[in-house]
Amino acid sequence: MPTPIYIIEERKLRRNLTLIAGVAAKADIEIILAFKAFALWKTFPIFREYINATTASSLAEARLAYDRFGAPAHTYSPAYTDDEFDEIVACSSHLTFNSLSQYERFHERAKDCSLGLRVNPEYSEVGTLLYNPCAPGTRFGVSADKLPETLPDDIRGFHCHCHCESGADVFERTLKHIEEKFSRWFPQLEWINFGGGHLMTRKDYDVDLLVRLMQDFRSRYPWLKVILEPGSAFAWQTGPLVSHVVDIVEDKGIRTAILDVSFTCHMPDCLEMPYFPDVRNATHIPECNHKVQSSKFKVQSYRLGGNSCLSGDYMGYWRFDHELQIGEEVIFEDMIHYTTVKTNMFNGVRHPSIGMLHEDGKLEILREFGYADYENRMD
Repeated sequence: MPTPIYIIEERKLRRNLTLIAGVAAKADIEIILAFKAFALWKTFPIFREYINATTASSLAEARLAYDRFGAPAHTYSPAYTDDEFDEIVACSSHLTFNSLSQYERFHERAKDCSLGLRVNPEYSEVGTLLYNPCAPGTRFGVSADKLPETLPDDIRGFHCHCHCESGADVFERTLKHIEEKFSRWFPQLEWINFGGGHLMTRKDYDVDLLVRLMQDFRSRYPWLKVILEPGSAFAWQTGPLVSHVVDIVEDKGIRTAILDVSFTCHMPDCLEMPYFPDVRNATHIPECNHKVQSSKFKVQSYRLGGNSCLSGDYMGYWRFDHELQIGEEVIFEDMIHYTTVKTNMFNGVRHPSIGMLHEDGKLEILREFGYADYENRMD
């Protein structure tokens, strides 16, 4: 097995897809894949067995939808540019504008698409501001006080995104705000897109509540087609990132296991969010307790460090169930969603391969990376 490597497990992917397709059927809605969280196009033949469309936020993603998924995209971008817009339209079935000024500038060139506006309900329970699309001063969407009472004739839908790996209970509370703010425009619309962040494949997610919410909403507004576009839910807990220990160093009582992966390059949300993924055979130690616990379990306690030259390329403190040895595996669980689309080649560090573990137990290497990939990024 080439390492480091992301391994997506077909059995777990199909488990998620089956659940998502079941929700869509029961709730009489459409659920589509958001490329911003997952875009491994070699898995698209599996996705096409369960869903019919995807969502894009750039020309590259729209082309991926059209060329590789085989269906035009539901496209939204915070800002379309003149030189890319016509090609985006050619690859899209639905196209949402972030502002009324963007609509005025471009709508005449998008007559073949079903056009929408992104709206801002001014309510979100996302606690991390970096991921809160409704935070004060947001650059996303039009608030209700800025909409005309009569929408332009060619506006067919509203797009609203307020969640980040949220539960159905959060959606229930958010939906009340959306209806209070925008329901008076619903008779003028054909569709509404409630965006992503609906983590319906998480074990504690209340799927039945989501289905009831959507059934009730459809009963109130039967003419509206409802769309959800989660990203994480599709690839949630579908596979790990496998790394190896390449060295163990110590300074001021802190032992760091240096790995052949980088947090800033390969797991950026661990630094941005930040969050701590599950590490196989290890327990996370809160930083405030590190000195106390490490004295008791000194041999098994480590900070995990990346292999880039960024000083802060490390994550947390971990107590393993054994003393780490150079060359052994360190496995980060649930590393398929958002990581594989946000990786970069900063510092030229070796990029993880991508593999699929098929249901028959065979590992297929979907992609390996080498010097040419790094060189071409600088071309």
